[in-house]
Amino acid sequence: MEPEILLRERYVAVLIVIIISLLIGLALFIISNFLRPKRPYREKLTPYECGIPSTGETWDRFNVKFYIVTIAFVIFDVETVFLYPWAIVYKKIGFYALLEMYIFLFLLIVGYFYALGKNIFNWRKD
Repeated sequence: MEPEILLRERYVAVLIVIIISLLIGLALFIISNFLRPKRPYREKLTPYECGIPSTGETWDRFNVKFYIVTIAFVIFDVETVFLYPWAIVYKKIGFYALLEMYIFLFLLIVGYFYALGKNIFNWRKD
């Protein structure tokens, strides 16, 4: 067989799996729509959070500091995940990997101290 035909057959198999997955998902959604109990009442149709009825304006603005702390956490959390694969392949890569990891950790530490300097870890209102 030609390589082009083999490649086309692989893509056809992937396309079939995608189509079957979509059909199963759609079928389950439609079936659950018919079988679920439908008993709406006033409390069930009101928007709430944590089971407590909202008081006042529901579209209050949050302090930007909450978002900055979240982003900082995600950055440090995701970046430290890169340490594990590096530790596994360190012997294969050698000194070059060690140098790159020192640069990587240096940039993480600089980012941490920058965040400390901007006082984003302080939860009190300024």
